[in-house]
Amino acid sequence: MGTARRLVRVALAAWSLDDLADDGVLIVSELVSNAVQHARSRSIRVTVTRPETVRVRIGVVDKSKQLPEVRELREGDESGRGLTLVGALAKDWGTDRLPWGKRVWAELHGEEHA
Repeated sequence: MGTARRLVRVALAAWSLDDLADDGVLIVSELVSNAVQHARSRSIRVTVTRPETVRVRIGVVDKSKQLPEVRELREGDESGRGLTLVGALAKDWGTDRLPWGKRVWAELHGEEHA
């Protein structure tokens, strides 16, 4: 998990998008946790891409074809908040089906600098 968080911080710093780092680290932590817990795959892949100057996409790829589901939270639940948190922090998020599994991604948008 620490490696994934460092990857996000380093990528955002390299792109001068440090203001997105805290949210990016929380998002990648939740996505990796979900992949480890639910996909039960021996390997996952974390990607950080920059489709536009101030738009960053953080993705976690695993070999499970089971799509993530946002659960309705009830009082006393001790888990299941991950995707709700991702949805609250991200500008957008979703899942891409892949031939061997899936990619769950979230996008963050920074501010244009003059």
